[in-house]
Amino acid sequence: MNFDFSDEQLALKDEARKFLAAKCPPDRVRKLMDEDSPGFDPELWAQVAEQGWLGAAIPEEHGGLGLGYLELCCIAEELGRAVAPVPFASTVYFFAEALLRAGTAEQKAKYLPQVVTGEIIGTIASAEQAGPVSAANISAEVSGGKLSGVKMPVTDGVVAHHAVVLAKEGGKPTLYIVDLNGPGVSREAVNTIDRSREAARVEFKDAPVERLGEVGDGLALFEAINDRAAVLISFEQVGGADMCLEMAKNYALDRFAFGRQIGGYQAIKHRLADMYAKNVLARGNAYYGAWALNSDAPELPIAAAGARISASDAYWFAARENVQVHGGMGFTWEVDCHLHYRRSRQLGLVAGSARSWKHRLVTMLERRNAA
Repeated sequence: MNFDFSDEQLALKDEARKFLAAKCPPDRVRKLMDEDSPGFDPELWAQVAEQGWLGAAIPEEHGGLGLGYLELCCIAEELGRAVAPVPFASTVYFFAEALLRAGTAEQKAKYLPQVVTGEIIGTIASAEQAGPVSAANISAEVSGGKLSGVKMPVTDGVVAHHAVVLAKEGGKPTLYIVDLNGPGVSREAVNTIDRSREAARVEFKDAPVERLGEVGDGLALFEAINDRAAVLISFEQVGGADMCLEMAKNYALDRFAFGRQIGGYQAIKHRLADMYAKNVLARGNAYYGAWALNSDAPELPIAAAGARISASDAYWFAARENVQVHGGMGFTWEVDCHLHYRRSRQLGLVAGSARSWKHRLVTMLERRNAA
């Protein structure tokens, strides 16, 4: 039985890799590390939209390609490999998914075509403090159709046009769409380790909202969206981890010390082998998540947690080991190792930390086994 992507999907993946290699070299990512950077690459964002990637999983009736989530997973992996400085995850995995899951026909018709063309950059605003999102730590409140409260950190919140916000109405957690350029909204950048994917502190003071779904369904919808996003983010992490292994291997073959390639030394071989083993395990879990996502299987929450935990571990490990294989120069600005080191930390917290996903996985398995 073949568990890999189809020939057509692998062809899409190959074309995405070629496109990003040409349009998104490491030097382009480095520019976003400057203090005056806009927080993403607008030109690359427009080029990604022209490729149709933003609408890969969006139905054709809303201007998308209607391909499916397996194709989106292929694209996600290549974006992670290239450390692409675009708000793809926030817009496609979270904002668009929220609309697809809970939006009315009018809301989908209003927003999704603009997501496909790249006119709308979206995000999700859920966290208000450290730790997993729960009803107990949501203080943002909606009353009379107006939202007040603070969300931080909001990934890509500096550049986003709209956000899906988790707030309470009558004490019940609910999702809302908010125009971040509208009245009653102020935002400021928050310093992060990865300046190519900045975050923001967003404050709402009687900001007009548009409800998404039913009152009280917010947490259930948020968890469903998070599960779907976790699978796609795991593919970005797998792509980044594989690139770290490739960088480390190539350097080990090119670098000579004491008259021989450093890749010939056992200590380096062990590092590369450990990276490979973690990457293969992460890819297997990500594939399971992709199947569950594409088929909307009941196993999706467990598959998403497994993919998220494994991919976070693999990418962070590979990013660290890549630096070590490069030796003293691996820590310097001149070498591209730090791009993946930064992104591995950033992706490790988007949609919840690995610790919170481990807790959720154990809880789900305990409940399943007790049933």
